[in-house]
Amino acid sequence: MTGSLKGVSFYTRRGSDQVIMRTKGGISKRKLATAPQFAELRKNQKEFGGCTKFASSTRYAFGGLHRLADYNLTPVLTGMAKNLIKLDTEMSLGERRIQLSQHKEVLEGFNFNRNYSFNTVLRVSVTGVIDRSSLLATVTIPRINTDIDLVNIQKLPYFRIITTIGTVSDMHYNEARRGYIPDTPDLHGASAVLTGSWYPSQAIVAAQTMIVQMTEKQQTLLSDDISILLSIGIEFGAVGSTGETTEVKYAGCGKVMMVR
Repeated sequence: MTGSLKGVSFYTRRGSDQVIMRTKGGISKRKLATAPQFAELRKNQKEFGGCTKFASSTRYAFGGLHRLADYNLTPVLTGMAKNLIKLDTEMSLGERRIQLSQHKEVLEGFNFNRNYSFNTVLRVSVTGVIDRSSLLATVTIPRINTDIDLVNIQKLPYFRIITTIGTVSDMHYNEARRGYIPDTPDLHGASAVLTGSWYPSQAIVAAQTMIVQMTEKQQTLLSDDISILLSIGIEFGAVGSTGETTEVKYAGCGKVMMVR
């Protein structure tokens, strides 16, 4: 069941087959915002707000590949930001910074799927290189023999590979804005996407190189507080009503290959 019943809400969320139950009510908003005993809680809430903003923008930096996820990425990314913010020992609680640029390894290899990860579905050694100064990424994909290198769970007739390069800025608390803002706003959650051609799911696909790059204007904005994400995904498709191949929802997977 879903809905409300005598002060209790029942709801579901993607990635879980369970019904979640939560009680309503609690401390009044006015007391929470003014009472001295909740001063530390308010500081934690400010930081949590910054973490949720960080998570949302990081999803955009995946270049749309989060649509291939089989669970909700946002809470996981929020938790990652909460761990990052604890690593700032210079600023005080409520104003600590979120500095992915100092801990880029936390996102490397981040999988968008729990049931079938990218390396489980595409069983070839995909490699990548990021040229930081030009915001360019090169991905090399070896020859694919779909009989042994591709796990086609839904037995769909086509597949394609997508590569993205994206940027995430460090974030800091801004008192005037009463919230967290990125150090470099124009590159926070920006991305470029290269979508490959559709291939039959029963075929030999030759080795290929995919190059994806962000704009020259974005290159001029690059600074040390920016982290560059190279992500890759595989998407499966079928023939649509118009006779063209179209993607099948949730049929695919992806991951972050590297962060520089």
